[in-house]
Amino acid sequence: MFICQTTCASLPRSGVDADMTAIRRRLEKIKHKILILSGKGGVGKSTFAAQLAFGLSARGMDVGLLDVDICGPSAPVLFGKEGHEVHRSNSGWSPVYVSDNLAVMSVGFLLNNSDDAVIWRGPRKSGLIKQFLKDTEWGPMDFLIVDTPPGTSDEHLSMVQYMKDTGVDGALIITTPQEVAMADVRKELNFCSKVGIPILGVVENMSGLSLPFGSDLVSFSSGADGSDITGAVRDVLAAHFMPAAPRNDANKNYIFPRLNIHVDVFPATRGGAAFMCEQAGANFLGRIPLDPSIAWASEHGRSLFHTQLETSATDANDEVNFSPTMTAVNMILNQTIELLETHNRCPQV
Repeated sequence: MFICQTTCASLPRSGVDADMTAIRRRLEKIKHKILILSGKGGVGKSTFAAQLAFGLSARGMDVGLLDVDICGPSAPVLFGKEGHEVHRSNSGWSPVYVSDNLAVMSVGFLLNNSDDAVIWRGPRKSGLIKQFLKDTEWGPMDFLIVDTPPGTSDEHLSMVQYMKDTGVDGALIITTPQEVAMADVRKELNFCSKVGIPILGVVENMSGLSLPFGSDLVSFSSGADGSDITGAVRDVLAAHFMPAAPRNDANKNYIFPRLNIHVDVFPATRGGAAFMCEQAGANFLGRIPLDPSIAWASEHGRSLFHTQLETSATDANDEVNFSPTMTAVNMILNQTIELLETHNRCPQV
């Protein structure tokens, strides 16, 4: 009821809102619109949104990502476009293009200095979100991914209000396994139910840390002095567990090509996202582990789906190219497309 009152109060006396009409016309050539939501900050929502957009574009789809986290825009860094500006003309705003089929819009492209704080109250944030939706020249696209800030506040209410007539397919909800995150994510599920946003599914992010055994990031120590015994441990495993060429710096990842170390950094003490979805009747789309590749890709504004990643070290390149995170994101991407196809809303890919 609150949403209805807010929407009705914003309409002029004629009952026709020119801005809402303009938004509908801007977005009418975009086939699918997906909101990325989470009740909790710091769960990797923006990182997931960026890699989802990269993944869709890698499949040849035309994709746009709209970053509506006004106070904490991260899209310029995640897409490697820091310092780029939005071109404005009489016909609207042109998004920043990462590739021929991937475009991004963010308040981060509008700041004179990327370190400037955006200290705005709710109405001004809502006004910018409306302007993004009304004025950005996306053109015909297969997907628009909307990356929102955490919570259920002004930005979320504005998105629901402004996009309610544009055919939003639904929301992907991002959480981490521990209860401190899921307690807020349950509120996000409740928010979607109250405002009528379909929930496509829930993703459990940072579901353990996964590292190749041969990674330079893995080390072993012993005793009170913390003596480094990494080499000795690798020698033992190479000799008794995985027969191969003698261990050395050049081939240590060859010796352990399928051996990974997994650590539950955030234990799912109350069943994790899978149990939460079972209780809520929502789709559980899968788990995404932490691994060095996602950190490297995010810091460098690169895609996990790029097959020829260039790094400063061969080991880092191996860790990116054999990324469990990329595998997990790909599986979730497949499920999301299948969900849309089930409802006859998505073309075959």
